Amino acid sequence: MSTSPPGPVQPRWSRPGAWPVWIVPLFLAFFQVMGSLGAQRGGPGDGSSGGPPWEHGGGGTSGTGHTDLDAFGFALLLGGPALLLLRRRYPVFTVCATAAVTALYFLRAYTYGPAPLAPAVAMMAAIVSGHRLVTWAGTGLGLAAFFGLTALIGGTAAERGRHGLFPVQEPTLGGSGFVVGWALVVLIGAELIRMRAQRAAETARTRAEEERRQASEERLRMARELHDVLAHNISMINVQAGVALHLIDQDPGQARTALAAIKEASKEALTEMRGVIGALRAQDETAPRAPTAGLDRLDELLGRARSAGLEVEAEITGERRPLHAGTDLAAFRIVQESLTNVTRHAGSGPVTVRVRIAYGEHEIVVRVEDDGRGAPLLDDRPGGSGIRGMRERATALGGTFDAGPRPGGGFRVRAALPLDEGTEPAGPGRGTQ
Repeated sequence: MSTSPPGPVQPRWSRPGAWPVWIVPLFLAFFQVMGSLGAQRGGPGDGSSGGPPWEHGGGGTSGTGHTDLDAFGFALLLGGPALLLLRRRYPVFTVCATAAVTALYFLRAYTYGPAPLAPAVAMMAAIVSGHRLVTWAGTGLGLAAFFGLTALIGGTAAERGRHGLFPVQEPTLGGSGFVVGWALVVLIGAELIRMRAQRAAETARTRAEEERRQASEERLRMARELHDVLAHNISMINVQAGVALHLIDQDPGQARTALAAIKEASKEALTEMRGVIGALRAQDETAPRAPTAGLDRLDELLGRARSAGLEVEAEITGERRPLHAGTDLAAFRIVQESLTNVTRHAGSGPVTVRVRIAYGEHEIVVRVEDDGRGAPLLDDRPGGSGIRGMRERATALGGTFDAGPRPGGGFRVRAALPLDEGTEPAGPGRGTQ
């Protein structure tokens, strides 16, 4: 029983950007309310102020008090997280609105707690969505305006015994530096998140492009295979069918030979078609397994060409040896396609085809020449893809390809394919489709 390889391990937690938009606001609303209540209970009773660190006496350094949370204070604590529901659709508005709500909370001198978390999340969302300049500039201007306002009204409020509408205290240099540092940490953290998201998106895009390129190359390879298999065998069937129709009354014996050749060519076409289609099956499906076409089937190929009425001469020079599967297949297909083109385009009358295979030290050279008088299949011929397919096969292996009319008539095809000594040769049990 075969088992498919395990797929990629999926992360246990999805990234926050994929969460429902209400998850973070709900958590922050609970955390801000509970955290602020805890800070308020730990404030006046133990001598700490519970106020923000930028104020005189803030951060638990004196016995000054703060405004107890009331209905308006709770509304402000819940208002910031509620505004975060708009952070994906209106990120800039969300930053401004949450900053205003948080500033109003601190101007009222409510207890210091996790209230700044809402604008921090809004700032991160705005930067990640691409609104970097407005977020950085808005944060700087907002903090400057807030500190300027507290410096302006803080002293007056203290003189009224902190019982005014905005009983905020005057900010200190150290406390203001703390707030600016906190804002920079949030902004820089958001930039890091943005860059990481961009790298992840670029990696995904590159991976998708690579998959599309590989799929395109695979489709091209399959198209060449289908063209070579069908074009050769269907051309042979067409020629033999014409012969059979012409001789069925005058020479039934010869017509019978032509019909037998048609049967053999159709059988060969079906066999190779099953092999190509089998390669397209899913991994877990049972695909037919058949040897890949190669030069070990050259005699069979030449025999079918002779049965189609061609006079074929074959010559093999050099030390014949196993080839890499890709080179072996390309050499076979180039001979096959060349014979197909001769059958189609060499014209009427007897045609002689010379097939020469030369094994060299570093390359194998395939030459196919004919003395036909028909029009060759050129690259610019409408619908013609035979020569283009042969050239693609040769260049894909790093070889060279040349085709054109011969000086004395006929057509010539020459392909030089490099021998890759560093790869596994195509032996008796070589690649299957």
